[in-house]
Amino acid sequence: MFAIVSKRRIAPKEYDIWVEAPRIASHAAPGQFVVVKPDEHGERIPLTIADFDREKGQIRLIFQVVGKTTATMAALKEGQALQDISGPLGTPSEVENFGTVLMVGGGVGIAALFPILKDLKKKGNRVITILGGRTADLVIMKDECAQWSDELIITTDDGSEGMKGVVTDAMRAVVQRGEKVDRCWAIGPSIMMKFASQAAVELGIPVWVSLNPIMIDGTGMCGCCRVTVDNQIRFACVDGPEFDGAKVNWGEFMNRLRQYRDEEKISYDKYAEEVGDLSWL
Repeated sequence: MFAIVSKRRIAPKEYDIWVEAPRIASHAAPGQFVVVKPDEHGERIPLTIADFDREKGQIRLIFQVVGKTTATMAALKEGQALQDISGPLGTPSEVENFGTVLMVGGGVGIAALFPILKDLKKKGNRVITILGGRTADLVIMKDECAQWSDELIITTDDGSEGMKGVVTDAMRAVVQRGEKVDRCWAIGPSIMMKFASQAAVELGIPVWVSLNPIMIDGTGMCGCCRVTVDNQIRFACVDGPEFDGAKVNWGEFMNRLRQYRDEEKISYDKYAEEVGDLSWL
């Protein structure tokens, strides 16, 4: 069992928890993830390690409620526990001093971007961070990202904070003002990563994305997380989750993400009927 040390709601349907997991914390690296099973009846879901504290033996998980399992996790309180956490899994990010890096995050993907961003800054990079969301209240971790960035740019679809527009508008603006960007990471909703990758290619910047396909075991055995990168089959859990965004088959990837959407809705609706009011989410 993995006790929840702290929990807070950071955005509508988005939660930030620290969990006791000493062995995982001792080996975790930026870019890696864990597979979580909240209880004996729950499914296994992958969550990025948003941060870790080796001294305290804790890892940080940030998740969005999108189905029954994440709703079950959101209902847990401090002091309660997740039944199973496997990890750290996946290949860590390749972090070194590249020069100037452009870090682009959207939605809950900002949680996956943050540990990479922090490590890049520690390695001496000039870090320019762009965070985007539909509205201001959906842009998470602004203060933490600002702490480890040389510049933080916020974009919102409705103009409620920062630049009105999307993250690709800010990417182009950074380059147009004369910045020489040596590498880019873009992590967020699949549609955002697709267009951010296209923009990076247009701007001549190598771009890395973190893919979040359907996943079960997290060790490469089930094959559910297969993606096509550079016309070759790759498994996100062991070959990734980071890949060259310019080489991802985005159409195939996004279609696979939608594969069980109807079943997920049925499961969530049934859970809502069982527990009653979910307006607190």
